[in-house]
Amino acid sequence: MNLILLGAPGAGKGTQSAKISEKYGIPAISTGDILRAAMKAGTELGKQAKSFVDAGQLVPDELVINLIKERMQADDCRNGFILDGFPRSIPQAEALKKMGVRIDAVVSIEVPDEAIVKRMSGRRVCSCGASYHVEYNPPKVADVCDKCGSKLVIRADDAPETVKARLKTYHEQTEPLAGFYDKEGLLIRVKGQEEVSETTALVFKAISKFEA
Repeated sequence: MNLILLGAPGAGKGTQSAKISEKYGIPAISTGDILRAAMKAGTELGKQAKSFVDAGQLVPDELVINLIKERMQADDCRNGFILDGFPRSIPQAEALKKMGVRIDAVVSIEVPDEAIVKRMSGRRVCSCGASYHVEYNPPKVADVCDKCGSKLVIRADDAPETVKARLKTYHEQTEPLAGFYDKEGLLIRVKGQEEVSETTALVFKAISKFEA
């Protein structure tokens, strides 16, 4: 099955993408990972992408889609793939369609903004790599790491004002994709739950009809 996962930052796309990948044995394709791998390997498309990155410019949609198509030719994509983080806009979705990339379903994981702000702004991290949440996974002592005793901090990306700004960008640029794919008859809406396992169960149920 060929899937696209949609959802706001913090909705759990990456987590669910990994779950689907593990269950069905199909790769989760991240455009960032593809770009880095192609540039590192020095492929022709990778060299083209590097020229834009080195110049501090965005890699054009057509080049990104060509990289995705190249990635899809790998053996591990024979039974399908999951696109996580692409497309991000309607022009990208239209370009993907124009280039003949077949999509079976688009799963939109929907979580209210206030829940995302609460979820992300409650994260606390330690320099040792440990991660906590003030409500869902609190340390034994507030703001102190259980493992090494260091002070826990809020990552800049998790600050409430940053999360709200990222959500605003998502609603303006990416959320319209839901309407685009709904018209294509591909959209499946899944209501994100507080428990990851419950969201996973809903996602698996939604995509089960596409099993080979």
